[in-house]
Order: sequence, then structure tokens, then C-alpha cells
Amino acid sequence: MYLVDHPTGMEKITPLIPPEIKQRIEEEINGLTFTKNFRSATAEEWYVFLPGFKDPLTEGAAGKVIIHYDLYGNRDVFINTTIIYDDPSLHQPELHPLVYQISEELVNRLVGYADTLLSVHAGANSYQAEYIERT
Repeated sequence: MYLVDHPTGMEKITPLIPPEIKQRIEEEINGLTFTKNFRSATAEEWYVFLPGFKDPLTEGAAGKVIIHYDLYGNRDVFINTTIIYDDPSLHQPELHPLVYQISEELVNRLVGYADTLLSVHAGANSYQAEYIERT
């Protein structure tokens, strides 16, 4: 995706995601791993490991994903997903595209196509989103 900085659209085209961030996104997603820490009847907790980031206190997982299932019957299931990034460098505003893409990948891998309300906690890069399949 590109941002056009000139009224004619011909003079200056700037990528919305700088190439160095785009490359870092690819490297982090390619090295992304996670492991399940906890499971109950209505929740899962996953530790998220990224090659370039870690929790400064434990020097372990860069973050965690908590998936909570609200069960309303046999066919109505809604998922609340919370991603918490513990590495403070992921809170830097210039890394928002990286945080967004990693979060997107985590939702795709851990939740799949189910409807979910997502809450991402990453300092200045925190946000909320809904993933709803419309039929």
C-alpha cells in the first residue's frame, strides 16, 4: 500500500510501511512460535516467542495470548482474544505496523475464522478490533 503525497499522484509515492519495517515483519512472522501454557474448559493461554523480542524480566516469551470462549449454547460461541506484549520495545509507536501484523498472524493461527473480539495491549500500540464473519 502506498501514500501519494502530491495532488497529481505522479510526483512522490511513499510506502506506508517502510521497507526496513516490512522486512522485519517478515522475519518476525517467519520466526514466530508459540506454546500453550494453560487450558481450561473456557480459556487458553499461549506464550508467544519472537526472534527479535523477549520479556525483559524473564528473558522468555515476548508476550502472551489469552483466548476466552463465551459459550451460550451448542451453536453460539463468541471468542474474546487478548494479546499482551511484554517487551517494551514493541510499545514504540514506529513499530505499530509490526505489532499489527504479528497480532493479525496470531489471530489467524490460534483463533482461525471464528468470530472474535480482539484486544491488543502494547503500550502506545494498543488497539481493539472485531473479526466477524458476515454471511
